[in-house]
Amino acid sequence: QVQLVESGGGLAQPGGSLRLSCAASRTIDSINVMSWYRQAPGKERELVATIGSSGVTNYADSVKGRFIISRTNAKNTVYLQMSSLKLEDTAVYFCRARVLFTLYWGQGTQVTVSS
Repeated sequence: QVQLVESGGGLAQPGGSLRLSCAASRTIDSINVMSWYRQAPGKERELVATIGSSGVTNYADSVKGRFIISRTNAKNTVYLQMSSLKLEDTAVYFCRARVLFTLYWGQGTQVTVSS
């Protein structure tokens, strides 16, 4: 069992930055993949970025070059550094952990980009 708690969401202006954190209730070095997803109003939940246990990362095309996913095993935490924010980045951001064939989700944190 893994509990995930996201934090760091809030209001940002276009071009601004935010850093999201996802704290896990257990050591993440045994978690196969950790990911960030987002869901905008009226839209499907979409993958933003993933990081494997080896540190390999992948990004959605829409955030490449602007977002960076990282993990600190010592703190059982995964981060999403978001820069050059756009209006279309507004969404609820969710953290997800995959342990073998089981998925765990956090409760989400709201990110609003507005001028």
